[in-house]
Amino acid sequence: MSKLLVTGGAGFIGSNFIRSYLAAHPEDTIVNLDALTYAGNLANLRDVDKNPNYEFVQGDILDQALVEKLVEACDRIVHFAAESHVDRSILGPGAFVETNIKGTFTLLEAARKYNKPFHHISTDEVFGSLALDSSEKFSESTPYKPNSPYSASKAASDHLVRAYHETFGLPVTITNCSNNFGPFQHPEKFFARMITDLIDGGTVKIYGDGLYVRDWLYVEDHCRAIDVVLQGGKNGETYLIGGMTGDVSNKDIAFMVLSIMGLSEDRVEYVKDRPGHDRRYAVDWTKINRELGWEPKHTIEEWLKETVSWYQNNESWWRPLKESAESIYKK
Repeated sequence: MSKLLVTGGAGFIGSNFIRSYLAAHPEDTIVNLDALTYAGNLANLRDVDKNPNYEFVQGDILDQALVEKLVEACDRIVHFAAESHVDRSILGPGAFVETNIKGTFTLLEAARKYNKPFHHISTDEVFGSLALDSSEKFSESTPYKPNSPYSASKAASDHLVRAYHETFGLPVTITNCSNNFGPFQHPEKFFARMITDLIDGGTVKIYGDGLYVRDWLYVEDHCRAIDVVLQGGKNGETYLIGGMTGDVSNKDIAFMVLSIMGLSEDRVEYVKDRPGHDRRYAVDWTKINRELGWEPKHTIEEWLKETVSWYQNNESWWRPLKESAESIYKK
């Protein structure tokens, strides 16, 4: 029996992970520490909030006293909590420095004090951008070259985690994932915003020429990969987690959604590009497959349909969140 401290567990990926982990490990317990910012939503966890092996604590990862109390009582930390939206990081980088860098530092100090294993969830965006005409993919040995305040803050947190392992001997693992999609994703993010805008009779807003390529990962595959690393990952190692999409552009994704929803392609609207927009991401997940036997199981074609259906059937969940999402694009 193991007790996990999960930070940011009321967010999109964190809440999916908690549900997935408790189902797979009914003997274990989870304490979910979340500040409940705009991106945290307890409605994401209604199906587990009565589980005796689950506990929610509202609090900030910058609160040293609270963090130390919770870390002392747990067996392992699984660190999701982060500011994660690139557009918000352009408008206000300070929050990203506070949460992603200083918050991670506070957790690491507590983990070091009590010598608790620390798993850090990060992003492939720390590696920067790949050329559209390249077949190159990110790997665990790719040099860091972040291009947004968000990815720079995550790169800094990755370096801190690695440094605490090398300098203090703290047991750590790191995973860098590609872009996630699936249920309970805040409508500020590309998939959820696109689907909910179309449900509301609007258009799909695409940055620039739309030829921005992402490696899309269904959130359940990501959660399963984290679990695999928690069970068998090697101390001090990093593992990249990617999906099954290949080189699919944002424009192609938009047309796929329009087709699923039975809408015409004239519902696409091209808008002014954002600064420092990374052109292409692609992830080589050979290492986690070779060493731990993980591979993605969910194709973009099938699970994009499932995701569209989820948003169509759960308007009561996303409707209250829509206003905060829209405010980002009106500034």
